[in-house]
Amino acid sequence: MDIPREKKRSPKKYILSGVGVAAVVATTVGLSQLKPAAPRVDRAAIWMGVVVRGELVRQVRGPGTLVPERIRYVSALNSGRVEEKYHLPGDSIGAGTIILRMSNPDIELLALTAEQNVSQAEANFISLKSNLTNGRLAQEGAVYNMRTQFLAAKRAIAANEELEQQNLISEADLEASRELAIELEARLAIEQNRLEVMTQSMQEQFEVQLRQIQRLEEMSRFRQNQLAQMQVRTPVDGVIRDLPLEEGEWVNAGQLLARLVQPGLLRADLRIPETQVQNVVVGQVAFIDTRTDTIPGRVRHIDPAAENGTVRVEVTLEVDKLPPSARPDLSVDGTIEIERLADVLHMGRPAFGSARQRIGIFRLVPGTNDAVRVTVLLGVSSVNEVEVQSGLVEGDSVILSDMARWDAFERVRLR
Repeated sequence: MDIPREKKRSPKKYILSGVGVAAVVATTVGLSQLKPAAPRVDRAAIWMGVVVRGELVRQVRGPGTLVPERIRYVSALNSGRVEEKYHLPGDSIGAGTIILRMSNPDIELLALTAEQNVSQAEANFISLKSNLTNGRLAQEGAVYNMRTQFLAAKRAIAANEELEQQNLISEADLEASRELAIELEARLAIEQNRLEVMTQSMQEQFEVQLRQIQRLEEMSRFRQNQLAQMQVRTPVDGVIRDLPLEEGEWVNAGQLLARLVQPGLLRADLRIPETQVQNVVVGQVAFIDTRTDTIPGRVRHIDPAAENGTVRVEVTLEVDKLPPSARPDLSVDGTIEIERLADVLHMGRPAFGSARQRIGIFRLVPGTNDAVRVTVLLGVSSVNEVEVQSGLVEGDSVILSDMARWDAFERVRLR
């Protein structure tokens, strides 16, 4: 019978299989060790900057508004109803211009009553003066009459003394004539004193009545002023900022009627972040941007307390005449110059990182479109610029935009 033969397998097949497996393993290992390709970044979508050496002007910036230096409030001195408005907010007016007309029947009645009281007091004074003058004249007549009787008594004494020497009258008659003369002399003195008292009293009564008339006249003038104040006039020149009342509206005494401002006298009130205001001092130069003009100024006052994370800083505007764009309540941006540093390496302020910190920033490799990440130590900062203490050299081009999307990469390629 036939016996089947066993076929021997060739070793060449095993060698080829081993080589193939080794090639696959080597390829896998090699691919795993390859670095990922650099991502591409659109050059038009990023903000570039160049490191330069020179003067660095440190500044802080904050929003604010233009505020009038002088605001004059016009308040109602009396209660009343607004009858008519003669001006509107924004009108330029001079001192003494009537802006409102008000009415109040009670004030009109009080003014008429005060005038009537003055007229009545003047009539009473005329009557008093007439009565006292007539009384004084009557008293003067009594004094003259008594003087006449006294002089007649003295002549009678002289005649009786001659008759008594001739024994034509008795001693008793002579003594009686003498006693009558003494009585008449005393009565004359009394009447004279009464005339003096009457004269003095009459003058005092005149003065009292005149003072009463003066008081009534002052009260009448006060009521007339109240009535005149129903025509509301502006106390100073200016521009009407607010005129909130409408015709027919009732106004209480002390209520605000209008606000006047002087547009040529404005200041800027800036809100500086509390983290930056520690370097601001009085007297520093500032620039106020009204969107159309830039107005120079100087720091005048810094509030001692912060509010909502900011500190109010007052800036006076140092110009002889403000530009037409400057008006009260205008929103502005203010920049305050803190200091100037000479011969400092600096660049544009990046969108990330703070002063005196280490940050990673992409630096453009010269002669290529690649940018690599480098570590940079920042120094002091300004509004738009920051000092570079280490990590970059003069002339380096860097990406200042926020590159947080590429934090996982050490290199990017610009296209």
